[in-house]
Amino acid sequence: MTTAQDNNATPRGGRFAAGNPGKPKGARHRVTRAAEELLDGEAEVLTRKAIELAKNGDPMALRLCMERILPPLTGPKDAVTASAALLAAVAAGEIAPGEASVVGRLLELHLRAVEAHDLEARLAALEALQR
Repeated sequence: MTTAQDNNATPRGGRFAAGNPGKPKGARHRVTRAAEELLDGEAEVLTRKAIELAKNGDPMALRLCMERILPPLTGPKDAVTASAALLAAVAAGEIAPGEASVVGRLLELHLRAVEAHDLEARLAALEALQR
């Protein structure tokens, strides 16, 4: 019969066998390397296409673009950081001002949703205290 302590024993094999340091830092899987070779020189074309699809309302392309341009927004402080990143991208010529305008509107809509959610949670907490 086993005890709870027996179940918490060191996992089989430990981290690595003696003398085996594991993969070297920066090592990439062969599939990753193959994908990088296939995409070599195509990054700009693919990025432009993703932006065009996003501007035309493709939700997956829009999400992809937003994740690459802006950090996740959880409140007004994050919106300030995201806005600064967006302006920096325009200033560096990485994205066009029109594209930044579209993303900026999305940022604003998302921030409103976050604020509404936070306000609802705060109101519910206050109502619970009054009961």
